[in-house]
Amino acid sequence: MQVYWLVGILVITVMVGTLDVAESVTLPISPLLESMTYFSIWPLLLIALVFLCLFTPRKALSSAASGRSFFDGRAFIPISFSVAARYLLVAVLASMLIIGSALQALSSYQRAQATQINESMRVQAWVTIKGISDSVYDPATNSGYRQVATLQVVSPLVSEMSGEDLDKIVTDYNDKLNVLNAVHSDKTASIEYQVLLNAYPKAADDNLESLNTLQPGAQLLLTATLAPLPSPKDATNNPSGFDSYRWLRGRHIDGMANIIAIGTPINTMNNSSISNSTDSSTSDSYLQRLRTSIDRWRWQLRQHFYQNWELQTVTEQQAKAVTLSLLTGDRSLISRDTKDLYQLAGISHLLAISGTHVLFLAIMLAGAATLLIDRVPALYRIVARWQVRWWVMIGAAFVYALFTGFDVPAARTAWMLLAIGLVRLTLLPISTMRVLLALAVLMAWIDPYVLWQAGYWLSFIAVALLLKYDDTVQKPATKATRQQRSNVVNRSSTNLIFLRLWSLFKRIVKLQFWLFIALLPITLFLFGKASLWGLIINLFAIGLFGWVIVPLNLLAGLCYLVLPAVADVIWALVSIIVNALHELIIALTSQPVLTDAWLYTPINTAILLIVLLALSPWLLPRGLLSRWLVLPPLTLLVMSVYANQQTLLTTPTLYVLPTGDQYLSATVLQYPVAKGSSNSQPLLIKDSISWLFLADHRSDDKRKIPSTLSPDKLSASLEQQLRTLSIKRLEGIVIQTSVPVLTDTLPSKQKTGDNNAALLPMTVMKMSHTFPTNYYWQAGRHERWATIKNLSQEDSSSNPSTQISAQGCIQGKTWQLANGSLVLHVLTGWSEIEDSRVWDCAIAIDSRQPIQVVQYNTADPLQSPRLTAQRFDTSLAVVDEPHQNVIHSESLQNKSLQSRIILDAATHERSWQLWSLLCKAQPFAIDPDAGYTTTWLTYNAVQSSTDAISRQRVDEIMTYDNQPLKTALTLSTDF
Repeated sequence: MQVYWLVGILVITVMVGTLDVAESVTLPISPLLESMTYFSIWPLLLIALVFLCLFTPRKALSSAASGRSFFDGRAFIPISFSVAARYLLVAVLASMLIIGSALQALSSYQRAQATQINESMRVQAWVTIKGISDSVYDPATNSGYRQVATLQVVSPLVSEMSGEDLDKIVTDYNDKLNVLNAVHSDKTASIEYQVLLNAYPKAADDNLESLNTLQPGAQLLLTATLAPLPSPKDATNNPSGFDSYRWLRGRHIDGMANIIAIGTPINTMNNSSISNSTDSSTSDSYLQRLRTSIDRWRWQLRQHFYQNWELQTVTEQQAKAVTLSLLTGDRSLISRDTKDLYQLAGISHLLAISGTHVLFLAIMLAGAATLLIDRVPALYRIVARWQVRWWVMIGAAFVYALFTGFDVPAARTAWMLLAIGLVRLTLLPISTMRVLLALAVLMAWIDPYVLWQAGYWLSFIAVALLLKYDDTVQKPATKATRQQRSNVVNRSSTNLIFLRLWSLFKRIVKLQFWLFIALLPITLFLFGKASLWGLIINLFAIGLFGWVIVPLNLLAGLCYLVLPAVADVIWALVSIIVNALHELIIALTSQPVLTDAWLYTPINTAILLIVLLALSPWLLPRGLLSRWLVLPPLTLLVMSVYANQQTLLTTPTLYVLPTGDQYLSATVLQYPVAKGSSNSQPLLIKDSISWLFLADHRSDDKRKIPSTLSPDKLSASLEQQLRTLSIKRLEGIVIQTSVPVLTDTLPSKQKTGDNNAALLPMTVMKMSHTFPTNYYWQAGRHERWATIKNLSQEDSSSNPSTQISAQGCIQGKTWQLANGSLVLHVLTGWSEIEDSRVWDCAIAIDSRQPIQVVQYNTADPLQSPRLTAQRFDTSLAVVDEPHQNVIHSESLQNKSLQSRIILDAATHERSWQLWSLLCKAQPFAIDPDAGYTTTWLTYNAVQSSTDAISRQRVDEIMTYDNQPLKTALTLSTDF
């Protein structure tokens, strides 16, 4: 039994490791691996079958054989096998399974690499729509269109083409498709690319609203800009930590395609000539037609829900959007705010089509089928009644799983129904947990990239925990409850009802805590955060969805096939219930006492393994391990988490945070505050001081470039990153660049909501609500800050009790710690001058301890890499003699090395030119006689001059995006 689990876990682990290594290391293309198809899993299945039979008890197989004449257990395991030979065979089979699994993963990787788009280019191509779109095109809400599609006959775009021009050459492309399918040897020309089509509203007359009418299977000619997938390293620069590369790879996407123009779509279901030209084989054609027909049913349901969409309120729209998602798994109509609400409530899993949905429909249809067949009892002489129900449930499960997109949870439920039925049919003594592990391995063999989907891990782990809970917790509790009931037979019926309700409530609470605690490590590992609201809201939300909303929704879906009017009435009732739930969640989560509902704790693979060891006494069979053995791994876990927290608190670090906008920079200084300053007294870390620095590096000619960020989005991403760094309060927030809305005449109330004008001030306001903040420094003039703050509080639910005043970030302003170990100087910024080009403020951070400058790693903040330093050679710079003071390495020996970091945010060169005329380089604030290193952190299009940098005695220059400088300076890159 243990070997079976060990081999299964090793197979999955090896496949995950193989994919990770293949993506990080350039591997040579193997024609043998590239030519492997999905049928290569059949040898693995045969090996797994023999392996399973070796671990099935011989007596059990014999007893199963006595019930089935066609099944002979002794044929599988010869009695003449010696123990040594049996173990040798097990080792050989296990090695073959593990090596074959690794080869299967490599084969999938190389097939994906063969069609990967590696460079950007403008093309015209023949497109086939696959499935339904991820979102709809809506200029009113600035919602973009995203759709998976395949590209054929891709050719470079030599000139701009309109939709009418594309319609004129459709016939030529159809002829090219026929030629390519006839000439099978031309594999390069007939290659297909699966891409993610993107289109976002740009202008009122962009003529792209017809994208919403594209049905699954439709074909059209379009022009687009192809782009490669984001690299795996881009996940580090994503503020939310979302790994878009793995998400796209898990969907077998080869590249991105930004739509330029589209032609008239063609219905392939009704156009046999084009359909035949694109089908590769008869069997594939039948399967593809079935899948396309099911996807069109889903699209028609979406269109039914989307009717008169603009005439409804936002709350009505989102209630209907959630109702549609619970029916077909289509989330295209759900807004970002609704998704955030479900994440905060900890019930995002309820939006996905899970096993509950599939089982409900399968049970409903199976019950209806058996009621009809009960009138013909003679049929049960041929097929047993449970088998009739089983076949109906399997058929319903697979059809509904296909109808919802065949995602991992729905597919897992359908396959489990089939596997458990086969186990019962053959009388094999195989537990449900072993069936679950076998299905996990099988799905990984069929598609190794499913291992990169979070739904795969959460689905299988959650089901395994439920099964384990039933075996180790629920069954003993049920026996105790029965004994308790037998002791109260003589009590009244009211007491019995109360006892049953109380017992049910305790079981629900215990199950909820069991799942929350057990899934917490994997949730933090996959998403970086977990909502504590899930403990409370799931207590009633799961029951509401499982026993009210989902059954009514499925009943309406069945009624829609025959009585659409009745279905609309039921859907209206479901929407009312969902809307009431939304209002309840908003009311709960908006309570000021419970605003800190997110749990942020960096979790890496090592901590995850320690947690697994700590839970092993509960996960393994009862009594196998003593629960006292949980103490060593639990102690190690506490020590590891504490050590990680202390690492964040004891090391002075300046983190460059990703913002999602190339022109916006965000850095946070985390500096430990020590208690005890004498040499004889050891330093004890008491707390840490944190400063947040924000800047918009758009120059005057780029001010009109719109930002895709909003204050809510930017503040939410910054909050998540600061929480993972264990930052609970901010000493100060500094906006180093001037903000026009604070200095220009405020024309109207609407201008305060403009993303470009008020993005950073509004972000400061929202950050001050979640992080207690002592100071807010603003570059430029800020007299209108109070007006904007009051207008914002009138339009939002901001906490009016939180007041923060703006102070000028002007040249000469300083701040320092009480012990003098950290000093902040403002070097530039003259708001009294009537020229906004000299308002931006640069800040020098002087520290008694060296401060490391790192690029924040969203996946693992403790492993944040250092920024690349570019050394500045002052010996080649022409500087006036009084200001030239170059540090030589010999003078730094035997002296305590101190640190100075200059945060440059100048958007115009006049700022540093004025500094060169009016100021001189300030000495080090803490100990001028001690040696120190100076780091210059700036935007890659630096506006400072070589004169200013050399006079500041700069040793190294770093950029916020870790890219080389665009300005020619006397530099040498230090790798």
